[in-house]
Amino acid sequence: MLHFNRTDSANPDFIFLVQLLDADLAKRDGDEHAFYAQFNKVDSIRHVVVLYENERPVGCGAFKPFDEKSVEIKRMYMLPELRGRGFASQILHELEQWAKEVGYVHCVLETGKKQPEAIALYLKSGYRVIPNFGQYAGVDNSICFDKQLPV
Repeated sequence: MLHFNRTDSANPDFIFLVQLLDADLAKRDGDEHAFYAQFNKVDSIRHVVVLYENERPVGCGAFKPFDEKSVEIKRMYMLPELRGRGFASQILHELEQWAKEVGYVHCVLETGKKQPEAIALYLKSGYRVIPNFGQYAGVDNSICFDKQLPV
C-alpha cells in the first residue's frame, strides 16, 4: 500500500533518501557535483513529501519558495528498482497540490542533462523548458523547467 507523508527536511526517511540521491548524482555529475551540491542543502525545507510503500520509504520530493507566487521543486528521488511505475509522478503531483494549498500558482525546477528519467518525468507532467535561471544560468549541464499550476 502506498501513502504520502507531508513533513519537513528533518524527517529521517527524507534524509536517508536524499543521501541515496546525492550518491547517485555524484556518479552522474562527476566533477560538476560539488557545484550542484551547494544549492541542494536540505537543512531547513518546510515542505517535504515522502512516499511509502508498505511503510518503507521509497521516494521523496520537496519544494521551497522561489518568489512570492512560485516554488522551486527540489530533491526528487525514487528508488531505482521502483522507477517506471508512475510513483515519481504521484510525488510531483502531491508537491504541486500542496504548493497550491499554501497559495502558490507556479513551479520552477532545475535538473541535470545527465538525468534523462527526470527530464522525461517533467515533460510528461506538463513542465516546459525555460532559460536557465539564477545560479544555473550559463551552466551547460543544467536544464530548467516551469509549470503554471492549474486553478
